[in-house]
Amino acid sequence: MDTSSLILSLFLILPLFVAGWWIQERQQDAGWVDVLWAFCVAAVAVFYVTVGKGDLSLRLLTGAIYLLWFGRLGLHLTIRLLESEEEDGRYARMRQWAGKKSSVVFLGFYLMQASWVWIFTLPAWLLAAGRWPPLWCVSAALLVVVVSWWGESVADAQLLDFKRNPSNQQQVCRQGLWRYSRHPNYFFEWCHWFCYPLLGIASYGGGWLWAAPLVMFIFLYFVTGIPFSEQQALSRRGEAYRHYQQTTSMFIPWKPKT
Repeated sequence: MDTSSLILSLFLILPLFVAGWWIQERQQDAGWVDVLWAFCVAAVAVFYVTVGKGDLSLRLLTGAIYLLWFGRLGLHLTIRLLESEEEDGRYARMRQWAGKKSSVVFLGFYLMQASWVWIFTLPAWLLAAGRWPPLWCVSAALLVVVVSWWGESVADAQLLDFKRNPSNQQQVCRQGLWRYSRHPNYFFEWCHWFCYPLLGIASYGGGWLWAAPLVMFIFLYFVTGIPFSEQQALSRRGEAYRHYQQTTSMFIPWKPKT
């Protein structure tokens, strides 16, 4: 497999995130890094499948999945940021914690986000050189994508509608999918990563793609997803969220406790 596209993509990504860091230094708002990350993941994946030498149908399908998934995520985050008048609580706390060293801390954070773009597009790079898988694998992968895309889209829309109601500012969203999981959006994000090993089952090195859902689970469950979201929710909603924790599954949707 050609590694030149991997190297080139890294040199293309880094300047974008350095520019994003420079802009946030002047705006003092790092929330747009999430939007930059989502659209960069989609763009880099499209770059890989464009220059790849593998099966054309597999390349087109992989590019379409990445565009559909991360394009929707980037658009959703853009709408959420445009409707918000203050910096995301995660980054506001990071800025407060860093103090006078915030410029250096955020530069390191932006560079780390750039590295995550590179890591999370590795499945696209591998599939861009791959072979068309058996029909049952394609069918299973498409089913995973459709169900996961629907689940995360619905969960994001339900939470956004809930937050738009001023009377819900200190309340906990228990509507729709949020009644069965405290983080249904993260759950369906994790589920979608199973489509790539299914598509890569006939490709050289495709077995490594089973690491994708494992890595994503670690990120969501222990690193960037749930821990920060839970901390932010507790600081804003206090006892209401503690009760939510006691009655509602953290990750996998399940019947809530009475």
